[in-house]
Amino acid sequence: MAPELRDAENNSSPRPLSDKESVAVVGGSAAGLFTASLLARQGILVRVFERIETLQPDERTLIVTDRMRALLGRAAQKSVVNEIRHFELFTDGRAATVTLKHPDLIIERRTLIQALAEEAQRAGASIELGRRFHALHPNGRGLVLEIDRCDDGTREEVRADTIVGGDGASSRVAHAAGWAPLETVPLVQAIVPLPKDMRPDTARVWFVPQDTPYFYWLIPESPTRGALGLIGETGPETRHHLEKFLEKRKLDPIGFQAARIPVYKRWVPVHRPVGKGSVYLVGDAAGQVKVTTVGGIVTGFRGALGVAQAILNRGSRELRTLRRELDLHLLLRRSLHDFQQADYSRLVDLLNAPAKRSLADYSRDEAWKILWRVCLSQPRLVLLGLRGLLSRSRSLRRTSL
Repeated sequence: MAPELRDAENNSSPRPLSDKESVAVVGGSAAGLFTASLLARQGILVRVFERIETLQPDERTLIVTDRMRALLGRAAQKSVVNEIRHFELFTDGRAATVTLKHPDLIIERRTLIQALAEEAQRAGASIELGRRFHALHPNGRGLVLEIDRCDDGTREEVRADTIVGGDGASSRVAHAAGWAPLETVPLVQAIVPLPKDMRPDTARVWFVPQDTPYFYWLIPESPTRGALGLIGETGPETRHHLEKFLEKRKLDPIGFQAARIPVYKRWVPVHRPVGKGSVYLVGDAAGQVKVTTVGGIVTGFRGALGVAQAILNRGSRELRTLRRELDLHLLLRRSLHDFQQADYSRLVDLLNAPAKRSLADYSRDEAWKILWRVCLSQPRLVLLGLRGLLSRSRSLRRTSL
């Protein structure tokens, strides 16, 4: 079932498109392809321009919430390789287990993008591979894109009323339309044989603040292997920490995967008028990432739904909801970012049965509900977070002096 696109509460967006007008989506990312599919289903002429010449993007094992199924329907299922029903949290000899009410999904990014491309084409969108975005500028009626063909280097001009930048964290569309560049961090993970003592429906998380302000994870993609990784602050240092962690766990890597992920620091307005046309950003290009986990697949899809609503109907409730959610994740990240080992140990110790049920009942895409329930069930966790916020604030003040 297609997500709901009717919404007209925000009149700050430009007029809605008619079915005779055109949209160019730059970037065959998951969020870009989903946007193309949503618009094409409504009769809009959509062309997607992607620089790779075959639809074989880099493989990457990802973990997402079950909300992806509700958003994508059948396109989601093709990419699911495993389901996670338990999380084991480790820090300094302590451990806690959380059992999920709704399983998380392990997906393969390449398969997901291929399935989304099929859905977009089925809806009527045109996908043109081997096309690199060069520039955009207004003309008398709308916008003109300059697109380079990767096979022979020739350049073509494409007219569009609206351009959607779905071309990642280093978006060239965003740069051309005047958005500031986004800060990114490195994600590195190794594909490893699954430890013999680990169930394939259980993910593991280790808090090691001397290596990363985030965490290590091991997510099973099958009964025999999984992806062990972390997010760091510099690429070489992050790879070094991962290799040392693999050595400590006596795990031999089968292969490595890496990416640059945007860091959400504030809401990025997703629309800019250019001449008589409009430019929008979706997904990583707009920094639509949960900064607590640096996960952006589901939030990117929500951003795509919001942009489609805004293009078609002059406003988007989904974008307003997403902004509140991402801002809450930013608050949570600020409270955790300077945690030391003793703080994480205290956090795990405070996870009583009601707090675990709160984490189990609601997904990472329902942070407000989790926070409210945790406040009621374990107030000391809130005090721990407030102490982290105050520590972060003092640290920032010292840095600015």
